[in-house]
Amino acid sequence: MPAAAREPHFVQSFERGLAVIRAFDADHPELTLSDVARSCELTRAAARRFLLTLVDLGYVHTDGRMFRLTPRVLELGYSYLSSFTLPEIAEPHLEQLVAQIRESSSLCVLDDDDIVYVARVPTRRIMTATITVGTRFPAYVTSVGRVILAHLPDEEIDARLARADLRPFTARTIVSAGPLRAELGRIRRQGYAIVDQELEEGLRSVAVPVRDRDGEVVAAVNVPVHAARNSVESVRRDLLPHLLATVARIEADLRVTGLTGPARDASRHTGTHR
Repeated sequence: MPAAAREPHFVQSFERGLAVIRAFDADHPELTLSDVARSCELTRAAARRFLLTLVDLGYVHTDGRMFRLTPRVLELGYSYLSSFTLPEIAEPHLEQLVAQIRESSSLCVLDDDDIVYVARVPTRRIMTATITVGTRFPAYVTSVGRVILAHLPDEEIDARLARADLRPFTARTIVSAGPLRAELGRIRRQGYAIVDQELEEGLRSVAVPVRDRDGEVVAAVNVPVHAARNSVESVRRDLLPHLLATVARIEADLRVTGLTGPARDASRHTGTHR
């Protein structure tokens, strides 16, 4: 910032200390005192004071000649990253996926016996019902719901199926607990769910679970498509690999932020609770 533009509160020494940290990057993971002074336009004496202060604070390590950042600098960005919610983390990746495949995609979480849409990137409307953030459907009849249910403990799956109102949405809907339990077992083994025209005629959907840093399934991402243009095999062959790659990127970001569990993160985006 030019000197003339600086406000009275501006602390120049703090600016210079941050500049010293930013001098280290992928191309310059280790720097000498002279390197830092030159890069930050500091005197050697000033660069030395900043570097040794950072050493004392644990953000920089030195062998007496070379300096390098320590993992503790990650603390400086952690507060920002940890303020992100699950939908905020997922949305850029959903946008990238939609641009690749030219189909809509959504992130959903389980709330009681429903799935709730907490992030959505549409391309065109393919369902009779309008889908927005906050839309709910019974979990048992959707690909996102089934892929989340499939990774619950067996006793919880049994309890949910026992109390569920398994009503048909189409002639294809699975409405018996036994066949649905078998389908959830198959989904758990294969790692994804495909629902073929069970929620709405003409609609196929594929979904993949999203795991937090502890490996717990906290959400799912889906891609719905027109059945007339996409066979089950083409969904598995052409769309599933892109979906798996997208979820892998979301999970990598979740590991960085340390985000766990959907309830505290997603609910304030839906505006719906039960």
